[in-house]
Amino acid sequence: MDFNVKKLASDAGVFFSRAMQFTEEKLGQAEKTELDAHFENLMARADCTKNWTEKILRQTEVLLQPNLSARVEEFLYEKLDRKVPSRVTNGELLAQYMTEAANDFGPGTPYGKTLIKVGETQRRLGAAERDFIQSASINFLTPLRNFLEGDWRTITKERRTLQNCRLDLDACKARLKKAKAAEAKAALWSDEVEKAEHELRLTQTEFDRQAEVTRLLLEGISSTHVNHLRCLHEFVESQTNYYAQCYQYMLDLQKQLGSSKGEIFSGTFVGNAESTSPPAAAASPPAAAAAATLPAVPTIPVVPTIVGVPSAVAEGVLNPNEVKPPASGTRKARVLYDYEAADSTELALLADEMITVYSLPGMDPDWLIGERGNQKGKVPVTYLELLS
Repeated sequence: MDFNVKKLASDAGVFFSRAMQFTEEKLGQAEKTELDAHFENLMARADCTKNWTEKILRQTEVLLQPNLSARVEEFLYEKLDRKVPSRVTNGELLAQYMTEAANDFGPGTPYGKTLIKVGETQRRLGAAERDFIQSASINFLTPLRNFLEGDWRTITKERRTLQNCRLDLDACKARLKKAKAAEAKAALWSDEVEKAEHELRLTQTEFDRQAEVTRLLLEGISSTHVNHLRCLHEFVESQTNYYAQCYQYMLDLQKQLGSSKGEIFSGTFVGNAESTSPPAAAASPPAAAAAATLPAVPTIPVVPTIVGVPSAVAEGVLNPNEVKPPASGTRKARVLYDYEAADSTELALLADEMITVYSLPGMDPDWLIGERGNQKGKVPVTYLELLS
């Protein structure tokens, strides 16, 4: 019991002495032992490293998980040393909705088929995002956290100890100075001088030892930079792989949609009276507005043979001068919008004029042959209102 009381009293005395020394230094009433310039530079570099590491860590966490509540949840799980629950990515959730919608609309319909294809790509994008987040967390975030929660805490602890040693040292210097001043007035104080000198030697030794320990830790910041540099390279590599995967997935999807576009939209004007949306390939600024006003139109019969039609038409290359209208299947159409012909194979159109149109085997379903008097050429179907 007596030992504990004495220890508490001693600790209180040391704390009071340090507090007095710190206060007098701040008021300019006591001298302060200054560290050398190299040591000060090391501490400034360490503080800079800690501050920027914290900012980079926090912003990377925001990049990988923009949802604040999800980040807080993950932080709590980590602090409780529990496994973070698996979370569905936004891409995977979108894929799930698209697949369910396709099943409701009919997976065999053009819209349902496309929803399935896009949904599958979204699922793959979500999986790639999950892999990227995991890789970035392990190879980049974890080393940064380890520095802040491990090395930096050790450095902070040793710097605090060094600060206490310096305060003790300066307090001893002040006591020795007072003892020598008193000795000059009375020889009876010589014992106090000797005691103060002994305490000064001890505190000086302790201060020098602690300064060396702290200096070595601060110089280790260079190794920290090297380690973080390696982690940064790994982060960039994983991010590059992630975006490359996403780009490839979208290219593949674009090819799939492009190859099936004719199949999807061919029923709009040929053989499918259910769809009234214009094909995207011939879309123009006014075409979107026309989609809501276009009536369901009857089918334009396709000529069953290509007798008398040049082979170039079947191959998709149209020479208007060689085209002859079929014996049956021609229709009248009203032009909805002005259209400027892109080349000599197309027919320029003026809004509200009436033309004759028909389809030929092998033609792109987004186009028809249009005739106005002796003028003839391809015309986009989205610019027309077919009449009965």
